[in-house]
Order: sequence, then structure tokens, then C-alpha cells
Amino acid sequence: MIHSQNTALREVVSVALKLIDGLAGSRSDELKELVANERWDDLTRVKIDPNSYEHPESFFRDYAAASFLQKYEALPTTFDRKKKAVDNFWEAERCCFRTNQRLAPFLTNSYGSGEEPIFDFIVECRKMVLSLIGEGPPDNLNGRFGPGATFGDKGGLTTIPDKMQSYPSVTREAWPYLFPWSETLWAKAAASRGDQIIFERGDRFTTVPKNCKTDRGITMGPSINIFYQLDLGRAMRKSLKRSTLGRVDLSTAQERHRRVARVASITGSDATVDLTQASDNQSYNYVKLLTPHRWFTAMDDLRASRTLIGPKGEEKWVVLEKFSAMGNGYTFELETVLFLAVCMAVMQRMGHKPIPGANVHVFGDDIIVPTECAREVIAALSFFGFSTNEGKTFISGPFRESCGGDYFLGVDVRPYQLKKEVCEPQDYIGMANGIRRMAFKDSLSDLRWHRLRDAWFNCLDSIPSNIRRCRGPEALGDICIHDDPEFWATRTEDSVRTVRVYKPATYREVKWTVFDPDVQLATAIYGIRRTSFGDGNIIGRNSVTGYSIGWVPYS
Repeated sequence: MIHSQNTALREVVSVALKLIDGLAGSRSDELKELVANERWDDLTRVKIDPNSYEHPESFFRDYAAASFLQKYEALPTTFDRKKKAVDNFWEAERCCFRTNQRLAPFLTNSYGSGEEPIFDFIVECRKMVLSLIGEGPPDNLNGRFGPGATFGDKGGLTTIPDKMQSYPSVTREAWPYLFPWSETLWAKAAASRGDQIIFERGDRFTTVPKNCKTDRGITMGPSINIFYQLDLGRAMRKSLKRSTLGRVDLSTAQERHRRVARVASITGSDATVDLTQASDNQSYNYVKLLTPHRWFTAMDDLRASRTLIGPKGEEKWVVLEKFSAMGNGYTFELETVLFLAVCMAVMQRMGHKPIPGANVHVFGDDIIVPTECAREVIAALSFFGFSTNEGKTFISGPFRESCGGDYFLGVDVRPYQLKKEVCEPQDYIGMANGIRRMAFKDSLSDLRWHRLRDAWFNCLDSIPSNIRRCRGPEALGDICIHDDPEFWATRTEDSVRTVRVYKPATYREVKWTVFDPDVQLATAIYGIRRTSFGDGNIIGRNSVTGYSIGWVPYS
């Protein structure tokens, strides 16, 4: 059953009205009026200021009501989302240009009289970076495939064999990496077909859905560049874990950030800082100033110095002021290291002993620092070209937010935000489960569930009755409707309890035989997830084509 777009929107609006009614916050009447009259643009602009509330639950009721539809991709706002993403690209380039101009004198020691303290601070930041990741990456990078698109691999054709079957591409600046690449099975498969390497001038700018106000700008680089960028990012992660200043494990950082943010919302000891367009505002000279020479050389060789941007048929190449953007394989690790170094240098100057993972925490552009250092950290980052997202930065008051954790005086007040378009039963199951998780995540769950259950039941009304009987535990994810154990649909087979679920049943399969024998061999040696059915066909990204009712073992 697939609902039309108009029907689906009406049902989502019905759920939203029930949710707002049930929460009955101080701004419910205002929010109901906006939703009922389809004033979507105004709804997206509603801000709920935690400093205006005294009690966690009073804040939660308004926060959850206002947030429910604010990121819903299918909300028919009037914003030109693609244009907004393009505008953001150009604004970031202008910002990086100004930053490059400001930082250029410090690269050549030609800064003005009176700017010595700034240069001394830059030197301290450099020392922090050196202590965090060392002098340089390993001499030999092995390369690594990722799941994303590249300059020549897009759409659904982004599996490992798809990438090895297409023409390999690289920028001319990355030519030194063609020597190690030539020894890979990927290169041998390309050579066996007689494929020539395509030299690209840079990467390509594109947009992907983000929310109902703007798309997200990303770049797709040449395939060989990304292959080694990803391995360079992995090397940076490993270096962080071995840091002499304190172990920084990015694989567990998000949970640690949430724990620290919760405590900080009670004690006020730490501030949570969020930056706007952080990766796009990493200017070339900022990275060059702070990064050890060997790391910088490797990253500079592999980055794209130009981007192809513009409507189809009107594209143009732009020489970049930024160093790297989302889509580059090491951007996340790089911004983590540099932001962490700046924070630590500020803390040291203020008399603190910075210890990553203990009193300073950075995960991408999610930053947590001691409250007394926060404004100085923000000032230092501003000098390097970064703008604070004021709506998501909290220095005082009872609220802190970091890495998906929202806390008001220690109480989890994270709202459920509907994001992906809802039109099929599995989408309604996901929406119902999201509302239920929001209710049962804190000690006030009984009260919250009382307020939210009508919205939950409203979600279930849009699910066919036979699928609605697929009830089970939260541990199974969104293949069943989460409910109390007495309502689970279970049966016992061979002493194993199974749960009735609505799960993916058919996939868009890619036959091995469509790939050259050398690609098949290379893929098998590189390693690829095999399916548990059929004859070992490959399943690509976003490849589910159908769902059906079935049973899965639980206990």
C-alpha cells in the first residue's frame, strides 16, 4: 500500500495535530494554528528558547511539538532548497577568501607589528596538532572504498564492483598515488579491459535532501582521490587514538559527548558549541598554518582544488578557497583534529591542562569545552573563519546539546523529528516508533506516554490491519511496531521464540555476471558483504524493492 503524496501529507498533519494537542504546551495553540492553516514556512521558523523555561517537561512539551515537522523533507514549504544550498556554497567561499587573506601574512612571517601574540597562539595550535596526530601519515596508504558516489559513479551504481568496473578517475595533483594504485587489483582489472585513467580537474558539487528549508551541498571527487582520502582519514583516526595528549576514540565519541552534555546541563561546568557550515569554512591557509608539513602535503595532493558547479549545461570550474568539503574522505577527521587543537590551545592559555576525552571533547563540529573557556574558544574559531550556530550553542542556562543528545537539567528532552517522506507502511511504523521512543527515554515516561499515545495510535490507523499486528520489542528496530510485551505477536518454533515483523523481502539485485572476471576476483579479495539468499548476487545501496510479513527469532 503506497499512499499518494497528498494523502500521506494529510495523515502526517493529523498525527502532528494529535501530538501538539497531547503535549498541550504553552505554545500549542500557536503551533496548531500554523499546522492547521498549512503555514509551513512560518512553522519552520519557530524557535523554542530553553532559557525561557524553568522545568524540563514544560520545555520538552513545546520543543517536541515545534520540532516534529521542522525537518520533514516532504513539507511543502516555498523555499528554493537547492538554491539555498548553492548560495551557502558561495557564501562559504567568500568567507574562506577573507580568511585566506587574513591568515596569509602568518604563513610568510610578514604579519604586522602588534600581531605577535596571534602568531604565538598559532604556534601553540600547531604544537597541539602535532601532539594529537604526529608528523605525518604512514608512508604507504592502502586505499579504501566507501559507500558514496564519486565523480563518475553515481545513482545506484556505487558498490565496490561498480566502482572497479567504471573508468578510474584522478586529479593531476594526485599523480604520485598512481604508483601504489597501479599495484592494486582494481588497477589490474582496469588494465585488463584497456581502460584509460580519466584526469579530472577537480570534484563536482551537488545537493542532497537535508530538511524542508534547504538541501545539503556535497562534492563528488574522482574515484582514486576518494580511495586514498578515506584511508588518510582512517590513518588520522588511528593517530588520534595513540595521541600523547590523551586517547581520542572517534568510534565512541558520540556517546561520551551525550554523557558530558547531560552532566553539563545540571552543573553548568561545560558549554556545548556548534558551528555553521564548519567543513565548508575550513580555508586553505587555515589548514596549511596548523597542520604538520607531511600531513598537509598528503592532504593537499589528494584534495580537489577546483569544483564543477552550476545547472546542467551551464557548469563552470571554480578554484576553491576552502580546503575540503563534505564528500572528501578525510574532511571529518581533519576538522575534528584542528578544532580540538584550537580548543586545547585556548584552554592552556587560560591556565587549564587540556586532556582530550576528559575536559575537552570534539567530534566534527560538535565541541564541548569548560564554560569559562567557551567565549575565548568561539573568538579564536572566529579568527580562523568559523561562525557559531547561536541556536545550537549553549554556554549558560539549563540546556546542553551535543551529538544527538538534548538535556535540560539532566533530563533527556530530545524531540522526535520526522525527516524522510512517509508514504508506505514501513514509513508509518518508523514514525510510530519514533514517537514512542521519545516518550520512553526518560524517568517521566509514564507522563509523556499519556500525552503522546493518541498521536501514536493515529500513526497506527494509517497501517493496514494485518501489518498492524506486527508488534514486538524495540531491539528489532523498525521492522515491527514497538509495544508492551503482552501485545507482541510471537510464536515458538523449535524452542525459539519468533516475532511477527514487516521486513524487507525483495531487493534490486546485481548479477555477478555483469562484471568482468577480473572485477569479480578483485571484489572477492577486497571483501564484500554477501547476501544470505540466491546465488551470491550483490545488493547495492537503497536496494529494497518490497516488504512482506514474516517471522524473525528473538529469544
